[in-house]
Amino acid sequence: MGDTGTTPDTGTDATAPGGGASWAAFEAAEPAFAATVRERFGRYTHHALATLRKDGSPRLSGIEAEFRGGELWLGMMPHSRKARDVLRDPRFSLLANPGEGTGMGGGDVRVSGRAVGITDPRTLEWYAGEIGQPLPFHLFRVELTEVVRTAVEGEDLVLRTWTPGRPPRTIRRGNDDTPPREG
Repeated sequence: MGDTGTTPDTGTDATAPGGGASWAAFEAAEPAFAATVRERFGRYTHHALATLRKDGSPRLSGIEAEFRGGELWLGMMPHSRKARDVLRDPRFSLLANPGEGTGMGGGDVRVSGRAVGITDPRTLEWYAGEIGQPLPFHLFRVELTEVVRTAVEGEDLVLRTWTPGRPPRTIRRGNDDTPPREG
């Protein structure tokens, strides 16, 4: 999951019209949270992508996600079912591989949003060169609508969430009947 720091102009703004945000916008808004999320994704190559099938039911697929040029990218084989899903309905959730066992080392991390299909030949060639894979493939730039980290801290389950245009929110839940609390 390397990042050269360079990318062609994808013609997108940091905050997209649909309310989503680029990875760079998330990093700028919440650098420490973004570093934690990126580190979790960086531990493993394969992650779990949830998409919507044509009939609206969920599909869960394995995928490699890449941070390149200040963006989070999803590359998919031509005509794969997950690619057909996001071409039809771009909404998705991507769960970082939780690793072995039940220790939740670093917590569970999930990003949700829209997969923006890339068709610009220069961007496709750039990405192919970055990852060392030949075309053809489907390429999608992630437009974030939510980032979530769930971790165990002491006796609490701690959920930290970020959505574009809002400050992050932290909710703590105990292992009893006590209501969840902010902070």
